[in-house]
Amino acid sequence: MAGTATNASETTEQRKTRAGLGYGLAAYTMWGVFPLYFRTLTHVSPWVIIGHRILWSAIFLALLISIRREWSQVLPVVRQPRSLLLLTAGGVLIAVNWLVFVYAVVTGHVLEASLGYFINPLFSVALGMVFLRERLRPWQWVAVAIAAVAVANLTFRGERVPWIALSLAVSFGLYGLVRKKVNINSLHGLLVETTVLLPLAVIGLISFPLQQPTPTTLGLLSLLGVITAAPLLSFGAALRRLPLSTMGFLQYVGPTLQFLVAIFAFREPLDHTKLLSFGLCWAGIAVYVADSVRTHTTPPVADRPE
Repeated sequence: MAGTATNASETTEQRKTRAGLGYGLAAYTMWGVFPLYFRTLTHVSPWVIIGHRILWSAIFLALLISIRREWSQVLPVVRQPRSLLLLTAGGVLIAVNWLVFVYAVVTGHVLEASLGYFINPLFSVALGMVFLRERLRPWQWVAVAIAAVAVANLTFRGERVPWIALSLAVSFGLYGLVRKKVNINSLHGLLVETTVLLPLAVIGLISFPLQQPTPTTLGLLSLLGVITAAPLLSFGAALRRLPLSTMGFLQYVGPTLQFLVAIFAFREPLDHTKLLSFGLCWAGIAVYVADSVRTHTTPPVADRPE
């Protein structure tokens, strides 16, 4: 009987792991192919897109949390001035991240955007050292230094400073740092963040109305709330079923897919300078991952409201 119980337990654990992998891959795949969706809105100003994303995300998330009866988990956090201030800062940071990402897509710089998200985990390690007084191991220093060389290569040998990659890495890294200070899950946190930004979004949409709106464009914009929440729900389900170490490795699926979309779907040019920077970045990630495996540590996983 004991053997049967053990086998049943292992089967349950295997099912949990398989489901977690499915949810995790679904979340990061959706984030990875987001450029394909935003590319259909290239005729719309990035400012208007972000205004609609904030509006529809706030509405959809409020509806979703009402259906799930989870307001009791949100309201206590909102009543704390410190938490509300941190979530407001997080809202500003994620709005900047969204805006830069949409701009990258509509202007044909998805490759640079994917580089920013490849750099982000290593940048987060550096932020932990500066703000959380975390000590870096020697190989972590090497990984961060390689990523810095990748950025320097694009800066000094490329056509311009890679501000898109830097903006995405910095805004997302700081966002993760802020969110570590608030005990709230990504879905509930994003509702607060978008609600705080909602008045500005509404004022912006009224002041700069959509030019020549069509049913298709309005439909695509109104679905932004759903496409924002869907990967977050999958992400949360994966976190409950998988160890953080596995999630830390899965997070590279997103920028990898963005890289492939940029090359094969959008035909963005990959010159020698960009290729070298990507190669250096991948080398830094390889060093970082190998060090994490060797020391049995967990790579940082950011709450991803991308």
